[in-house]
Amino acid sequence: MIQLSQLQRVTASLVLLFSSATALAQTPATSPAAPPPPPHLVGSIAGHPGWPVAKPADVSSPEAILNAVYSVISGPQGQPRDWDRMRSLFIPDARLIPTVPAAGHADAVVLTIDGYIARASARMATMGFYEKSVHNETEQYGNIVQVWSTYESRHAPTDATPFVRGINSFQLLKDGDRYWIVNIFWDAETPDHPIPAQYLPTTPH
Repeated sequence: MIQLSQLQRVTASLVLLFSSATALAQTPATSPAAPPPPPHLVGSIAGHPGWPVAKPADVSSPEAILNAVYSVISGPQGQPRDWDRMRSLFIPDARLIPTVPAAGHADAVVLTIDGYIARASARMATMGFYEKSVHNETEQYGNIVQVWSTYESRHAPTDATPFVRGINSFQLLKDGDRYWIVNIFWDAETPDHPIPAQYLPTTPH
């Protein structure tokens, strides 16, 4: 048999346990701490104060900056390109994105400016490359500009026909009195996907 002192101890323990549970249930729940605010975003241009400075004439309009791109990448075999001029046309975090075929479907290769330069330099060391725009379609809203630029590429400016043509999709940022290239996304023409008539010039180039 349980002696009285043991029964008293058990009873006291049960009372204490019940009192603690009741107090805990009556304690208001504390709200979780609010998450810290996200860090302040720094723009690509502001985050790269040492970026090459563009020539004002290169970036004064959408047409000017497109012409500057085509000019800087064009030249004879082995001629070094002015890659700092190229960089000055783009925001530092810009991307150059060619579409590529991949086992029956389409894919895209995303290049940084330096990635494009490394890829293009190897090709331009072994062959001439001249690219120009033959037709542009431009749309603008606020500080964003979209240009579909139909291009033709030749190994020499005297070549009668281009070895490839296609469309470069330029996304531009209007920054006060100048423009910056944010992205160039392009696709080459194929027999299955000819360039539509509305993106071609009315007279041959």
